[in-house]
Amino acid sequence: MSDPEKLVTEIENLGGKLAEAKAAIATRIIGQEEVVNLSLAAMLSGGHALLMGLPGMGKTLLVDTLSTVMGLSGSRIQFTPDLMPADILGSEVLETGGDGARSFRFIEGPIFCQLLMADEINRASPRTQSALLQAMQEMEVTVAGVHHPLPRPFHVLATQNPIEQEGTYPLPEAQLDRFLVKIDVDYPDRATEKGILLATTGTEETVAHQVFDSNTLMAAQQVVRRMPVGDAVVEMILDLVRACRPEDAGAPAMVRDHVAWGPGPRAAQALMLTVRARALLDGRLAPSPEDVAAMARPVLSHRMALSFAARAEGIELDAVIDAVTAQATRTEAAA
Repeated sequence: MSDPEKLVTEIENLGGKLAEAKAAIATRIIGQEEVVNLSLAAMLSGGHALLMGLPGMGKTLLVDTLSTVMGLSGSRIQFTPDLMPADILGSEVLETGGDGARSFRFIEGPIFCQLLMADEINRASPRTQSALLQAMQEMEVTVAGVHHPLPRPFHVLATQNPIEQEGTYPLPEAQLDRFLVKIDVDYPDRATEKGILLATTGTEETVAHQVFDSNTLMAAQQVVRRMPVGDAVVEMILDLVRACRPEDAGAPAMVRDHVAWGPGPRAAQALMLTVRARALLDGRLAPSPEDVAAMARPVLSHRMALSFAARAEGIELDAVIDAVTAQATRTEAAA
């Protein structure tokens, strides 16, 4: 079997397994298909996700269910203002052996897992937030000058409350950029909320079953990276990201007038990976321009910011991204 044929077979087999995983997740997470798909896309791309939503929207249940279905060891950290870096990374303790000899022993913190839920990450101090930077980017932590590798795979799903900002520390741009996607968890519609009521207020609790394991997930991540991407999709990704930078000569007037700073090269890398993952989740062999348009908001919205004047005028960042995406789509269609 040639390499292209082998890749097609792997993609098809993986598509079936992902369909089973989504069905298992749906037994506990009612509705929220887009939230589930974006979370899975982030994990298939080997990245981290930032979940934005009010309390009680099922974010914790989602992470717990993903941990079970994907076969990953999970951990949860509630971020608070008094949380210290050692509380999440771990620390060294001085021990005295039976012979009287003293030595330091490293005790791992809760970050040593495969799927970490960082709950209300913006409530921790900047010092503690920054402790996650090395872990999210380099998959290791350094304590007392010693490097400690994290288990593989390693994913962070962090949550933020978009309304209650009193007593919080906004994440700096450098840390926001470490998140592959930002996922908005909105209120369910009436039919979905009725289903949630009926499913969660009875005597029986639905239990999800395991579909993946860590080795299978890492193999899937390699399949995503090997998935072919057409030239038209690559050019659309470049057009979209570059058009969101106010300094770029090709940026539309809306961006030059309203955007303070735009996305960097990591945004294009994130789009390249997530459009492949979205195609895979949809059972297709290659991504399309529609995938680029669908992933524009989740990938770009936390990597750019409006100017003060634009915020004062009531301009919304999502509207700017949608306008630039529509222009990039028209350009690709005309090519």
